[in-house]
Amino acid sequence: MKLPDTEHTSRPWRIHEIAPDFRLYDVWALPTPGGPDDFARLIRNTTAGDTSNSPSWIARTLFAIRWKLGRLFGWDDPKQGVGTRVRTLRDRLPQDLRDAPPGPEFERLPFTSVYLTDDEWASEMANSTVHGVMHLSWVPDTEHGGYRGQMAVLVKPNGWFGRAYMALIAPFRHVLVYPPLMRSISKEWRESAGRG
Repeated sequence: MKLPDTEHTSRPWRIHEIAPDFRLYDVWALPTPGGPDDFARLIRNTTAGDTSNSPSWIARTLFAIRWKLGRLFGWDDPKQGVGTRVRTLRDRLPQDLRDAPPGPEFERLPFTSVYLTDDEWASEMANSTVHGVMHLSWVPDTEHGGYRGQMAVLVKPNGWFGRAYMALIAPFRHVLVYPPLMRSISKEWRESAGRG
């Protein structure tokens, strides 16, 4: 479920001090009900994710088109990524987070872990259009009891092209990508509980 921005901005997350120049684009309540110790499972499920196995053929198609366009126009060239076009957010970390392990790496998606605490995890990606952050957190679920995941997407567009790109994909993101993504997260959450 999409949440108001204040569900992210009102909480004392460390990402606020690290990426104040990034714009908050989306905040979502994740369908991942659990207990206080289930955040690690959410992170494991996320790092194993892959856009090519979305249950929605529309979402799979949109991602496939995006990756093809990226190859065709060089949007995803390594020269446009973290550590080349943009500095990694790890360079901005305060000492306590810099000294801690950054968190697990992704198996297939083009994200890199930035930092991990007991209840929040940030990962980043960059290409010629944006420098983006996926911020996952583990929050009390006041409506249903227990806890649940929350995802915030923060973006720093790369000039006018990046701003135009984000404006162009906004309706696709909200209507065709996020709803099936939430269903996929819910399904994987239930299946991983069964495996556990």
